[in-house]
Amino acid sequence: MPKVITFGEIMLRLSTPGYLRFGQAKQYDATFGGGEANVAVSLANYGLDAKFVTRLPKNDIAKACINDLRSYGVDTSDIVYGGDRVGIYFLETGAVARPSKVVYDRANSSISTIQPGEIDWKSVLQGADWFHWTGITPALSQGAADACLEAIKAANEMGITVSCDLNYRKNLWKYGKQASEIMPALVEGCDVILGNEEDAEKVFGIKPEGFDVTSTGGQIDQQRFQSVGEQLMAKFPRAKKVIITLRGSINANHNTWGGVLWDGQTLYQSPRYDITHIVDRVGGGDSFMGGLIYGLISYPEDDQRALNFAVAASCLKHTIFGDFNQVTVAEVENLMKGDGSGRVSR
Repeated sequence: MPKVITFGEIMLRLSTPGYLRFGQAKQYDATFGGGEANVAVSLANYGLDAKFVTRLPKNDIAKACINDLRSYGVDTSDIVYGGDRVGIYFLETGAVARPSKVVYDRANSSISTIQPGEIDWKSVLQGADWFHWTGITPALSQGAADACLEAIKAANEMGITVSCDLNYRKNLWKYGKQASEIMPALVEGCDVILGNEEDAEKVFGIKPEGFDVTSTGGQIDQQRFQSVGEQLMAKFPRAKKVIITLRGSINANHNTWGGVLWDGQTLYQSPRYDITHIVDRVGGGDSFMGGLIYGLISYPEDDQRALNFAVAASCLKHTIFGDFNQVTVAEVENLMKGDGSGRVSR
């Protein structure tokens, strides 16, 4: 069974019920989530050997978090302990013309105070086929960036495929460094690079000419993004595949969703899904990444199928509350075949 290891922060997620605003909420729905943990849960659901590595405090909240991950079949055996707190994020779900809002309370979380040398990456990565990280982790602190770089270098030395989701979050880069200063050294060790329609521009200044994400009206010309793939591969020659997720936002409840994959020769374009009644879009990119890793491992000679699996998996995630994409391979494949009716399965 292929083994995938992900590394990053997992947080306590506190969501206002339904579409209530922060000022209206008298209680919050508590779940857990975080980019790399979300990927690990997807992969475990698909039957792969998925391990999540992070740093957590020794307290009851961290224990609940670990138990939650284990309930999905995620291996947590290499989590290290230290620091004082689990990070928190608050979510207010938007509706129609009102966008969703996220408020972070993750300063001085256990993972943000990690230092290089705390994780024995050669031991952790033993037997792994794939290592995944996101741009959220190096945004937390210099120590987290250094630990991530250690992992990437160890994976490179061990011949393990490395993937990243650029995941630019402007509100996280607070420790005196910009993403453009830190990210190049990490991304240059990656075989697979994922980003959304804005990430490459925000981090590296790379964008398709004539494209404005705010004026798409939900319709995005996928062909425009071949140039993004070409520019990223020129900057990071190790990369074998560049994938861009493409979201057209009609309103907070209605998005179009698709993606492209550039392998250096061919631009693969996915079907475009019209998601008219979004339940929860948080974790949408992570569900895409989980589907993509599964697809690239399971269909190594068929990049089109791998891309289609990723997009379909992420489309289904938009119907599920919480960060985690709780779907099966069969459910994703049914949607890939065109069964989006939502009829009761008996």
